[in-house]
Amino acid sequence: MLAADAVIAVHNPGTGERLGEVPVTTSEQLQRAIDNAQQGQRAMRALPAHERARLLHAIAEGIAAEQEQLAYLLAQENGKPITQTRGEVAAAIRIFHGLAAEATRVFGRQIPLDAVPGLEKHLAVTIREPLGVVAALVPFNYPVELYAHKAGAALAAGNAVIVHPPQKCPLALHRIAEIIESRGAPRHAHQLVNGGPEISQALADADGIAAISLTGSTRAGKEIARRASATLKKVLLELGGNDALIVCADADLERAAEAVVLGRLARGNGQICCAVKRVYVQDPVHDEFVEALLAQANQLTVGDQLDERTDVGPLITEQAAAQVEEAVRQLRSDGAKERTNGNRRNAFVDPVVLTDAPTHSKAFSEEIFGPVAPIARFTDTTDATRMASESPYGLQAAVWTRDISRAFTMARQLDVGGVIVNGSTALRAENLPFGGTKDTGGYREGIHDTVADLTSEKTIIVMDAFA
Repeated sequence: MLAADAVIAVHNPGTGERLGEVPVTTSEQLQRAIDNAQQGQRAMRALPAHERARLLHAIAEGIAAEQEQLAYLLAQENGKPITQTRGEVAAAIRIFHGLAAEATRVFGRQIPLDAVPGLEKHLAVTIREPLGVVAALVPFNYPVELYAHKAGAALAAGNAVIVHPPQKCPLALHRIAEIIESRGAPRHAHQLVNGGPEISQALADADGIAAISLTGSTRAGKEIARRASATLKKVLLELGGNDALIVCADADLERAAEAVVLGRLARGNGQICCAVKRVYVQDPVHDEFVEALLAQANQLTVGDQLDERTDVGPLITEQAAAQVEEAVRQLRSDGAKERTNGNRRNAFVDPVVLTDAPTHSKAFSEEIFGPVAPIARFTDTTDATRMASESPYGLQAAVWTRDISRAFTMARQLDVGGVIVNGSTALRAENLPFGGTKDTGGYREGIHDTVADLTSEKTIIVMDAFA
């Protein structure tokens, strides 16, 4: 049993500097939060749509007023370069504004009963109502942006929300929680609970939670789904990915190389579910593409995430960096050739490019969460789409070609949730459905989709409505 005054110390992953602490939520405190959330749920449900919209706009404005401070704090605790955390906070502001609009567009339907003989005089309509208390389980890699998707959507739909921030970097979300309270959110409608996996698991087990939303690993998603099934909670899962980028012989090779650099080696320090994790290059242009990629990769700057010149900062922990190092070692052992002089220094990992990547290697088929780009060859495009689709994951894929017919044909062949043509897989726009097939979870998250998923549909039939 944890002491009531236990805390989680938060450190800069690059320097080890202690940045602050948050209190660990005990089992008694967690149950109290769930009980209080029922009160918050009733208050949110009573708010008309225009009031929910006003609240969400006010939250967005509150975050915008502290945008630079939040970006700095997030970079400190998370390790992403400050230039990227600014973009993440900006995305959260857009998401809250977008969800404010969605709060006023929770539409029902009128269903024609005259399609059924004998029911011609009756009227059927549906309305959408708040689902209940929502548990939002937020990952470390994009905590502010993904928090906005989950907690903001819950509030937009008229639900209360209990947020479990990432254990390694919760400070920015705690500051946002203070902003939400200052902007007039109903009491207990928005709460944070702190701790390790036991908190998420307890929320999945608990009565009083109507839905649970997780962005995380496939292993974690399966455990949450298993636990949630006992109480028939709604489960929304956005899980792992092993996204493929396919370079055809007619591609713009310089831009395709840039898509790998920005979509894998630099952005998020490679710790993105939709990062480019596998690269397939058609034989005739393989060597030229590799040279273009190496030329760009060698220009990346690894270092202090608070330095404006940094492209790649520290991974979330030294252990995470060691796991990436081991995956690279496994790829080399299985036959891949390392084309960069990558090194690991504590939590810092230099970007790694490998060629002749063996597609049978476990390290190639599993998700590597760091700045590593393994490259394999292909001859025919059908082979490329087949190999890309053989992964147990199915988040996104990218196809580089100047032939639009080829692009659409390959997109149809790929077993994934999204295909980007002539771009990086590390692309997520808040107004698009985002998610994937197979072990990626099957769910789609986005400002419209999530609000709809966090409501329940009720059918109302008026007998003899028509004379």
